[in-house]
Amino acid sequence: MLIDIIAGARPNFMKIAPIIRALQARAAAGGPLRYRLVHTGQHYDARLSGDFFVQLGIPAPDVNLEVGSGTQAEQTAAIMIGYERLLLAAPSRLCLVVGDVTSTMACAIAAQKLCVPVAHVEGGIRSGDWTMPEEINRMVTDAITNWFFTTSAFANANLRKAGVGEERIFFVGNTMIDSLLANLDRLQPPSFWDALGLQPGAYFVVTLHRPANVDGTGSLARLLAAIGAGTRGLPVIFPVHPRTAKTLRELADLLAHLHLVEPQPYLEFNYLVKHAKAVITDSGGITEETTVMGVPCMTLRDSTERPETVSIGTNALIGTDPAKLAPALDRLFAGDWQRGAIPELWDGRAGERIVVGLERVLGVRV
Repeated sequence: MLIDIIAGARPNFMKIAPIIRALQARAAAGGPLRYRLVHTGQHYDARLSGDFFVQLGIPAPDVNLEVGSGTQAEQTAAIMIGYERLLLAAPSRLCLVVGDVTSTMACAIAAQKLCVPVAHVEGGIRSGDWTMPEEINRMVTDAITNWFFTTSAFANANLRKAGVGEERIFFVGNTMIDSLLANLDRLQPPSFWDALGLQPGAYFVVTLHRPANVDGTGSLARLLAAIGAGTRGLPVIFPVHPRTAKTLRELADLLAHLHLVEPQPYLEFNYLVKHAKAVITDSGGITEETTVMGVPCMTLRDSTERPETVSIGTNALIGTDPAKLAPALDRLFAGDWQRGAIPELWDGRAGERIVVGLERVLGVRV
């Protein structure tokens, strides 16, 4: 019984690895489910794709649609065309999508139009910010999803409010955390660790890629100035997203203690996060990892689709006003940051629960 697992961009790879491991283990024990890994090629740079496959032990994709770059509409169209052709030639019993990238939405649409049911891992999360492409992807995907595998009580509540029946919601936990916990003892320092003289607890990690923060030189310059002023001369490690790099090239006089580095592979990046004094980011997924590792995190956004990282974890929603960063950093240096706890079911077994749910909805006798 064949199911498709869709991956297209870096955030997807951490989420599919535990599901694939669980499916492989179940198949080895005689389970009937088989999978076809479909890489859409949305992220085609080796630093954003290939390194993650190797480090997380993800097998080579069975199919690569190789859509490459383009506008939101161009990528969506190319993915839909490529995946539709695949399903017409060799249909599957179910399309499993993860997260909220363009590939997630595009493959869900193509599958449903060919009457292939859709299961959404990380369904139900919402930021309420319609300016974020990811929020549109979430809403469209969830509107046509058959079964939802959720990460939190917040996501469950969002789905119930939308009228989704309980029989379609499977609260399984967080597969990103499955990957993190499975690899904690494999984390390794990046190549520049010694050259920059980095010491645990004595540097910051920054990631920025949201359009509102990085597409304009003025907004990015103000954020970097606030980061420089508030981090008190400690090294600031900034793995630069390709989108952000375009704007950074137009800025002059960057901070002396700001170190721009290439996007890091999974094991090196999470080593940096684990040993940082704090993380300053506009990403959602990183806030989950910092929560589990107990690392203070400051999110430069006005809303988050992962409120459990704020109410339970180590994350604080700072906003996009650079002036609000200084008080947060003062609290950090004063030792007044929330300690946080780990949300329910973020225990490393979400992948196993998803496979059990898949067998149930597909009518597999176990």
